[in-house]
Amino acid sequence: MTEQALRPTPNDCPLPRRRSDFATFTEAVDYAAQSAKGMNFHDMRGTLERVLTYVELRENALKVARQMVAAGIGQGNRVALIAETGAEFAALFCGAVYAGAWPVPLPLPTSFGGKESYIDQLAVQLLSSDPTILLYPAEIAEMAGAAAARQGCEGQAWEDFALRPDPECDLPEVQPDDICYLQYSSGSTRFPTGVAVTHRALLDNLAGHAISMDIGTNDRVASWLPWYHDMGLVGCFLSLISNQVSVDYLKTEHFARRPLAWLDLISRNEGTTLSYSPTFGYDICARRISSQSNVAERFDLSRWRTAGNGADMIRPDVMQNFVNAFAPAGFKANAFTPSYGLAEATLAVTVMPPGEGIRVELIEEETLSGTPRDLSRPARYRAIVNCGKPIPGMEVEIRGENGQTKADHQIGKVWCRGTSVMHSYFRNPEATEECLVAKENGDVWLDTGDMGYMHEGYLYIVGRAKDMIIINGKNHWPQDIEWAVEQLPGFNHGDIAAFALETEDGEEVPAVLVHCRVSDPEERVKLHDEIRDKVRSVTGMNCVVELVPPRTLPRTSSGKLSRAKAKKQYLSGEIEPIKLAVAA
Repeated sequence: MTEQALRPTPNDCPLPRRRSDFATFTEAVDYAAQSAKGMNFHDMRGTLERVLTYVELRENALKVARQMVAAGIGQGNRVALIAETGAEFAALFCGAVYAGAWPVPLPLPTSFGGKESYIDQLAVQLLSSDPTILLYPAEIAEMAGAAAARQGCEGQAWEDFALRPDPECDLPEVQPDDICYLQYSSGSTRFPTGVAVTHRALLDNLAGHAISMDIGTNDRVASWLPWYHDMGLVGCFLSLISNQVSVDYLKTEHFARRPLAWLDLISRNEGTTLSYSPTFGYDICARRISSQSNVAERFDLSRWRTAGNGADMIRPDVMQNFVNAFAPAGFKANAFTPSYGLAEATLAVTVMPPGEGIRVELIEEETLSGTPRDLSRPARYRAIVNCGKPIPGMEVEIRGENGQTKADHQIGKVWCRGTSVMHSYFRNPEATEECLVAKENGDVWLDTGDMGYMHEGYLYIVGRAKDMIIINGKNHWPQDIEWAVEQLPGFNHGDIAAFALETEDGEEVPAVLVHCRVSDPEERVKLHDEIRDKVRSVTGMNCVVELVPPRTLPRTSSGKLSRAKAKKQYLSGEIEPIKLAVAA
């Protein structure tokens, strides 16, 4: 079928807008199918390849549900799905929900690691979720099939599953408090924890998110985010069905190869008003366009009113670089919409009100780390980004180590509660009990594990508690060390991983692994010394500096740097540092 024969789904339609006010997700799909809206899938160059209206999605999903029931897959069974962005996964996910089963989106292979690493990752997630079947695209049949065989569950390419019989049958009537799906967070590898999300939790979060972002009648979304991460799955797939929004998709691997195709998609599809990305997505686009002068001719970003930003630490300098690069194309700085969320809260916890843009506060690093200031050194500051206000139905508090509530501008653990907080970690009561904390009056709060503070009703995120580097009783945030090294010439966001190492005498020292693109031996030694001096200026002490080849540092499935995995791979010898020349 040619591009001319395909017509993208419209932005508007006479069906009244409903902001996720449904009892179950299946009810949301039924309602969306009354509109002409839907999903539009594009290739790497932005050519429209496949149109899936919500009418067709529902029809395909109901067929899948009948096929699953005929195969003995029903209520409470898990159905593992390799989450490739496309019409097949969309139908399989929704079909599993119609059948009363729990879809479990799992990641595609990435360019990091290798074949065995991917099989290992899938195998541990299959062990955790214990699915009846794993369904996958045929092109990864060898790897996915090996993982299924290792776990002892059935594995089948979804092209083959589509050939199964679908006799008429009665489908179960799902209830609001039934589990809708299991979500594995991007860091779930060695000890995965599947977040169990009910229909009620999903829809309440999507409603709160839609109200906070003021999703309107004629909005349209563009997305490259993966469907195995909560921002992509919930924010850019399930939300668009539940809020009846048309969407244009670019596969994540296509964005990785041609990042500016994302902005081409926004420019070309008239009416695109919303699109989300972690910080690194904006960063890579600003870097790619920096050498070009045809920004205003190539792009039209004037209709982009909500440029969502979340999933990792928001860097105001990166956001400013994006504004500088794309203001000639009509991009407005106040379109940026910072947010904070996590899979354990379904998706969103806080969202910046529309039009307020990025707001920052400069906080002394000693205040952030909770250690006394060394008066012999000049004060150092970090810009902390305002992540917005709690969505409707969500409460946020900052707590101290003993659970006491903190006042404005006092840093502590971020706790939240609301109807969209997760049901549990699947079959992991210990992990569930650790993060779902009951207060004295029996209210259940989610301890997010993140550190932050409140100010005038807005949440500011400082970092993850478990990432804190504690040296000689003084706290250091790895982001501060990484950012300091990034200020040296030639480094990109994500080139540095900082963590603590234990020396032979039992002392802890800061360590940094740094991507090195320098080939001259003498220049490498010079770079090593510059990095060491830079880290000493931040921490006040010597550190371990290791130069590593580009693309060595591991990332999560959502593209975020994994410090814990970098440390583990370094200690195990899996990451091999570049040997430096020794002076004669």
